[in-house]
Amino acid sequence: MDMSICWRHRQGKDRDIKRILSSFQLATVVSNQQQSDIDADTMATPYSEPKNSLQASKPVVVGVYGIPGCGKSSMLVELRNRLGEEQFSFHEGSQAIASLLPGGLAAFHQASQDEKARYRELAINAIANEATKNQKVAVVAGHFMFWSEKDQQYHKVCTKADLETYTHIIYFDTAADIVSLRRQDDKGRERPTMTPARLDDWAKTEKRELQRLCRSSGILFIALSEAERGALSVRMINLLLDFQHHCSQHNLRLAQNRLDSISLRSGFTMDCKQPCTMLVLDADKTLATQDTGKLFWEVMLKKNLLDPSSLEGKFEDPLTTLFSSQLGYSYTAFRQATLLYEQYSDEQVFEGVCRSIASLVKMHPAMVSLLQTAERKRNVSAVVVTCGLRRVWEIVLANHGLMGTVKVIGGGRISDGFVVTAQVKASLVERLQNMYGLYVWAFGDSPLDIPMLRAADEAIVVVGEQYVRSRSMETHLLQAIDSGNFRPRQVLLPETAAPRLDVERLPLVNIESSEFLFEISRQRDHRRQPTAEHHIVHATGRAAAKLLTTATRDARVSGPALREAHRLVGRYLATELLPDVVGTEEYEIPHVQGHQTLGHRVKNEKKTAIVPLMRGGESMAFGISDVLPLAIFLHAKRPEDVEARHLLGLETVLLVDSVVNTGKSIVEFVRHIRGLNSRVGIVVMAGVVQAKAVAAGPEGVLHQLHQGDPKVDVVAFRLSDNKFTGKGVTDTGARLFNTTELE
Repeated sequence: MDMSICWRHRQGKDRDIKRILSSFQLATVVSNQQQSDIDADTMATPYSEPKNSLQASKPVVVGVYGIPGCGKSSMLVELRNRLGEEQFSFHEGSQAIASLLPGGLAAFHQASQDEKARYRELAINAIANEATKNQKVAVVAGHFMFWSEKDQQYHKVCTKADLETYTHIIYFDTAADIVSLRRQDDKGRERPTMTPARLDDWAKTEKRELQRLCRSSGILFIALSEAERGALSVRMINLLLDFQHHCSQHNLRLAQNRLDSISLRSGFTMDCKQPCTMLVLDADKTLATQDTGKLFWEVMLKKNLLDPSSLEGKFEDPLTTLFSSQLGYSYTAFRQATLLYEQYSDEQVFEGVCRSIASLVKMHPAMVSLLQTAERKRNVSAVVVTCGLRRVWEIVLANHGLMGTVKVIGGGRISDGFVVTAQVKASLVERLQNMYGLYVWAFGDSPLDIPMLRAADEAIVVVGEQYVRSRSMETHLLQAIDSGNFRPRQVLLPETAAPRLDVERLPLVNIESSEFLFEISRQRDHRRQPTAEHHIVHATGRAAAKLLTTATRDARVSGPALREAHRLVGRYLATELLPDVVGTEEYEIPHVQGHQTLGHRVKNEKKTAIVPLMRGGESMAFGISDVLPLAIFLHAKRPEDVEARHLLGLETVLLVDSVVNTGKSIVEFVRHIRGLNSRVGIVVMAGVVQAKAVAAGPEGVLHQLHQGDPKVDVVAFRLSDNKFTGKGVTDTGARLFNTTELE
């Protein structure tokens, strides 16, 4: 090969990789600047799940798999050279195993099958522990199964620990003839001679089984075929940088950033003088009859861009198989859908298929008319929020002359940065309401849209023909309506479609009628005020607080009676104030009338730790625990009593104390926790907080703490201007435990 061509090729690869690294570094800076947005608008739903991240419950460990000779090891070396080892660690699985045995791999090969399995588990656990300790992404080249010449069978060597540890698996699907040549040329390893046909069968068997296990274990999976080596390394770097930071919170933040950029360009800021309305619309089966996700795979087959034999099971379409799995419609499932699009289509193919799909999509005339009306009104705007393919709907809207004013929030590619889930849809509606003060109308057709519809000020259920409807929608609608505070209406598109439920529970509306168009565009008397960022919420001055305070301040009350009074205060804070800070989530409960309905609890209750600061905070903490029975309970006298293992998998830590004076002890606890976990939300819950501790100024240490770490909030029973520090008979801890004479 001409050396100048080689040099130019290498320089091109270097430029591509530098560009990718720069873009991800910029994205990280932007996301860090908006860290306070992570939790403010999150709404958990039955269709969402948190995804583990490097800083959260488990480290990011990426398995690189493929049959021997596919190129895993050489790619690992290249990735180490390109990405460095500051944020990533790279491991050969066999070397990790060898390091555990005095005799190395030779001793390992002589071990029994049970011993081999144990050493494999020890090796992957050691890699995961190292990744957790160093907060790095671990990339591991490993083996899934081997072919035995002796019994002519495949033997799986993947362990339970592997499936519990890996968060992502990248499979090198290298052509069998290339693998065969590499195996022959590799003089450094003893490998049995195998025909390309046997190697091809090995790879297909391995990939099929890996996909199945990944799906059942919640591991994201993608297979990459080796075309031009440079392109493959760039794709690997793209994926690893995406895997490094992506979790459900990061995903939501990027979706919020996209909404913010649209809102600012559209002029919907709080500086706008007149009240505004936003229409938020689902896309597939709402704007049009078609399901563009299903069409994508049909077009891929029609264009001979897809081999049906490469897919799991019988061909419906890969998304049907995916969403029918135990992943359901979770964040992980939508991330896996993105990897499916990445696996089966490069950028050029993807764009071509999206254009072909868009040419097949005809929007409902009533929807076109509605969006045209929004376009003409100064006080109305519209945005499409889709769980489907952003690019398809951009082209569809452009084909209908609407792309200039109606923007699309959606995914489909790694480069989009995020996926849209039911949780994201609802959170974006709440963001439009709370941050921008907008009156929101939501339009959707499926159970995925219900959280969004419930969050909106006005909800319109789009009802199509029977053959395109979601079969489970009516069940979910009934549950939502029966739970209260949800009164949607339905529009029939086309008008000949049969209504859902009955028109009393779900009244009909004609979105083309002058009455409806007037309703969405009319000037409202006032604008919703944007919600301020959480910092301090308290019950000072409330009637209930005055009643509960009496017993805590009565000098005649001490011991068990005072502990019970503090417990009641804890219950009040957890019921009345805490949900305003961390939010609530829905879950199914049996209704007294015999059917299932929806109940509510504090968001992420199972991933919350209640930490009473001993000894004064214990009684209040017990009251909080009464309201959050699924939360863990951890006594702590010193910050060091909270260990890293206690924080694994947590979303929220509640630091509970009876009285906060200067706030210095709280600051010590917060800093200690932050040193162990940089992402967990921290809520300080106290009976009494000195007002100056949370005010701006030199004494406002809790205010300063929040300014530097927006994920620290304070929930107080009451604020006090009294700087008196109790001692003896006036010390709260002593009164709680009848030790005033000992103080």
